[in-house]
Amino acid sequence: MKKLILVLAFLLPNAVFAAGGGAHLDTADYDLTDKASLQNGAKIFQNYCLGCHQMQYQRYQRAFEDLGIPVELGQENLQFTGEKPGEYIKNGMPADAAAKWFGAPPPDLTLVARVRGADWLYTYLRTFYVDESRPFGVNNLVFPEVGMPHVLQELQGVPRKTTEEHMVDGEMVERYVGIKSDGTGELSPEEYDSAVLDLVNYLVYTGEPSRLESESIGRWVIIFLLVFFVLIYLLKKDYWRDVH
Repeated sequence: MKKLILVLAFLLPNAVFAAGGGAHLDTADYDLTDKASLQNGAKIFQNYCLGCHQMQYQRYQRAFEDLGIPVELGQENLQFTGEKPGEYIKNGMPADAAAKWFGAPPPDLTLVARVRGADWLYTYLRTFYVDESRPFGVNNLVFPEVGMPHVLQELQGVPRKTTEEHMVDGEMVERYVGIKSDGTGELSPEEYDSAVLDLVNYLVYTGEPSRLESESIGRWVIIFLLVFFVLIYLLKKDYWRDVH
């Protein structure tokens, strides 16, 4: 019984994190083999996320090597305050000041994709909308009353909830149909979705940098076991043939 309680205590918080505000989650069709997508995701993170969120368990040099970015080019375009390639991806925001500004220190994002899930992140970053009642003027469908600004608004434009009127039981009722940008962003809606997917792809990578290598090794291990099983089976048949 105690073991069951411990398992539930471990699993339930993660289930709550994944559920968020109960909104439908769109599928994040990311591709960890797409180096161009990962590189763009790294660029977006460094330019729009690192000001508040750290990746204190990921080194610059590891990211450069895995993403196919020459160290000199990475230092020039992705390191802005003179860090060395071997350092962790951190910012200079004091935790106590961040807690005062946002209500809580912004979380480290190294493992966020493993905690929240790629679909959650992909939907979350695309469901901010204008809400003047909130401190930063925006709210979020997946994470209601989130305590952060819409940092990608420069790319998306100003997003607003859109509704349509429908007749229900003889009365006109407004129903939510989606979030639409006002068109002032640097990207079109399709380009913005693609940019967010690149960022999610990068976050999935940082959550498990050795994933592709592990999967490759796993496939070879399975092949080895299958061949080994066949050899053992043939050896067994040959051995028992003499016995019979």
